[in-house]
Amino acid sequence: MPAHDSRFAAFLLTLLLVSLTLLAPRAHAGAYEAQLPANLATTPDMCALLPCAEVFPGAARFSQRKGQPPYVEAYDGQDRLLGYVMLSTDITDTPAYSGKPVVTLIGMDAQGRFVGMKVLKHSEPILLLGIPESALIHFNNQYLGKSVTDTIEVGPSRPDENVIGVDAISGATVTVVAQNQVVMASGAAVARQAGIIAPTVRDPARFTASGQTYDWAQLAQMGAVQRLRVLPEQVGLPRGPEPFIELWFGDLNQPDIGRSLLGAGGWDNLRSRLKEGESAFFIIKTAGAESFKGSGFVRGGIYDRVQVKQGADAFTFRDLDAINLYGLEAAGAPRYTESAIFVIRSQSFSAAYPWKLAFLGNRVDQATGHRSFAVFESKFWLPASVLEGGRPTVEEPAAPWVRIWKSQALPIGLFAALLVTVAVVYALREKLTRRSTHKNKWPVNGFKYTFWAISIFWIGFGTMAQPSITQVLTWFHSLLFQWTWSLFLSDPFIFLFWIFIIATVFLFGRGLFCGWMCPFGSLQEAIYKIAETIGLKRFQTQLPQRWHDRLKWVKYAVFFFLLTVSMFSMGLAEKLAEVEPFKTTFLVGVMNRAWPYGLFVAAILGVSIFIERPYCKYICPLGASLAMPSTFRWFGLKRKQDCNACHACATGCGAQAIDADGRIDHRECLHCLDCMVLYTDTKGCPPLARERKRRERDGLEITPIGANGYYIPIHPATVADQILPKAAKGPDPRMPTPPASPATHRPGTRGLGWLWKELVDHLWPWSGAGWRSQRALQAAGLALGLAASVAWVMAALGHLSAGALIGWWFGWSVYEVLIRLSGKRYVKDGPWWQDRYREAGVMDMLSYVGFKNLLIGASLFLALKALGGLAA
Repeated sequence: MPAHDSRFAAFLLTLLLVSLTLLAPRAHAGAYEAQLPANLATTPDMCALLPCAEVFPGAARFSQRKGQPPYVEAYDGQDRLLGYVMLSTDITDTPAYSGKPVVTLIGMDAQGRFVGMKVLKHSEPILLLGIPESALIHFNNQYLGKSVTDTIEVGPSRPDENVIGVDAISGATVTVVAQNQVVMASGAAVARQAGIIAPTVRDPARFTASGQTYDWAQLAQMGAVQRLRVLPEQVGLPRGPEPFIELWFGDLNQPDIGRSLLGAGGWDNLRSRLKEGESAFFIIKTAGAESFKGSGFVRGGIYDRVQVKQGADAFTFRDLDAINLYGLEAAGAPRYTESAIFVIRSQSFSAAYPWKLAFLGNRVDQATGHRSFAVFESKFWLPASVLEGGRPTVEEPAAPWVRIWKSQALPIGLFAALLVTVAVVYALREKLTRRSTHKNKWPVNGFKYTFWAISIFWIGFGTMAQPSITQVLTWFHSLLFQWTWSLFLSDPFIFLFWIFIIATVFLFGRGLFCGWMCPFGSLQEAIYKIAETIGLKRFQTQLPQRWHDRLKWVKYAVFFFLLTVSMFSMGLAEKLAEVEPFKTTFLVGVMNRAWPYGLFVAAILGVSIFIERPYCKYICPLGASLAMPSTFRWFGLKRKQDCNACHACATGCGAQAIDADGRIDHRECLHCLDCMVLYTDTKGCPPLARERKRRERDGLEITPIGANGYYIPIHPATVADQILPKAAKGPDPRMPTPPASPATHRPGTRGLGWLWKELVDHLWPWSGAGWRSQRALQAAGLALGLAASVAWVMAALGHLSAGALIGWWFGWSVYEVLIRLSGKRYVKDGPWWQDRYREAGVMDMLSYVGFKNLLIGASLFLALKALGGLAA
């Protein structure tokens, strides 16, 4: 090759490797799952347990907790008030990406400016092993000197909208969005109590009264009374037949509703005790052992278990704000064991606007015994029919994830357009491959190489949107335990990428993402191609097929190991997920981590010079997780009968995904499309070249290549004339395994009978053939299947924990694989509604049973949770 081309290729290789050296401080684990004092949530002298002086420099002493939500005051040596210190979890339990809050100590001066912050505890594994904790410290320091009255958002500043931007932590968008909410909500809650933020002015409610009397059922139906129910498992206690607490509450200001609830005399008496601008509501406890009055229920004390929230305002109650409720007059009202009428004396509250009742409690971590702050809320808004002019227009502030999408609209739009373009280009792959030959693949490679470059430099190093197995584990756990759309929408590039991945995996298999769009996969491939270009091709090789066929299973073992560990400890699983080099490569940089991480990345990329995509083929747990559903991809790559005797495609397959019979393993295929180029190449494909030469020798017409990969026949010849006799007698390479025909299958039939047989086939793994060949195995499976069914019933009744249920279901799934392999050894190929059955290998059956039972288990799991089942 020309010298200047070699120098340019060498420069590109150097550029790729230098791009790995991103700068960032070293990681440490100072606050990761740190132990906090056991009585931190209840002790009056908070600063005796926490380093308040670190977040409020210059303070000589601190008061005890006061206010609701609580805070402490900071004083100088002359007892002058300097400001306030607050513990974030006293005010909000906003979860970060781990599902747990980042516990932060915050200092704010008397003018509302933040003067100090310290993260006491977090549960974000990415801030332990991926991104250094110092990055979170730097993020928090951006708030110092800014005011609680400022509008602060993660992202660029927008002066025209008076928005102050703070820089995000690359690769931890969800964490910092949650932290921004925590800091601003905590500061605002204290600032309102201290008078730094002026109270909100709302128009007072004006009611329409018809004199109608409502019973309890009517009040509940119209939304005039609401329920707040907290289950024991929501606060970390064992599930029981009774809720932790069940409250009913409602408005007592509207005349018809108030008289219906209290009776005419009771309501008139209440109104006579209220001053102008004051409002009242009632609470009753109908179930549960917990009290809503709380530990502060003493003369002069605070009701520290309940609050009313309206917009950004929070209203708390002392004993003078409570009136005894002696009974409810509404017909059908439930029995209760605790009751009160609370008076809201603030002019900021208006009964015409929506509000929320908040029950404040502590959640107990069963593993550690640690107590954390928890808030449970229920919304209330008077019906429009009882308000003069109907409900007022309320403009709710946009959710943080909405603001993120708006602030990054252009790059998000470009990213979405890129993903659509990739999908469209790949869908039109046959048009591109027909324009290519084995000597000129640029109609395909021009697109492919462009997407690789975009993937490496823009998606990987630019937006840092490298998908990861940790996201698979996190989403899996969120689906089962606590799905929160806002958390996942807070990282728009990852969110859109996963939509693309899920859709294309089921359409085409894992290869489109893994082979064309994965930043780290593209980086390996680029290094391999550049090394080939600069003269290292003679050193490049493939592992012997027998070793490849053994080592390709390692990635599945890694994936199943991580999935199993995550069932017991999500934090440990995310630490072990460092087997992925993605964080080191794109988020932090090899020069900014401990040397083993850098050495691991260097080893993988070094081997990539000589072996094509070694990490993708043998280690990647993300690839393994995507390979399993690829078993059921709808559209595969084309094969023809002669492929079982011709090894041209297999010899050139970098993924080594084509076996000796010409079959493609779509779980391993990375969609380089070289075999599709040969499929219609009249000079590169041996069967086509042979037929072309025969026709040229005999003076016959050279017809176009048909969809089946052969020349369109010349009358009266048939396609069979073009197939070698040896190939015609061999296996059909168009399917990954030989075709199968289940005994119950009736080709072409549809209707309810077909649906019933499909349902039975999926849910009933036993068969007559299985009983004849493996009677003991089938019988044991019958017993285990019955036990797994009993486990679901026990879980529904609250006698089996979620973890134990998952264990039972996992055990049954493993055994179902063995049962089906002994009697129902087949799976469908392509869309489920078609009738293309084929013999199942072990991995086929693992993929089928695993995916099927994941869907069934998740559906049952969510149904039980919705019905209030499952123990903690």
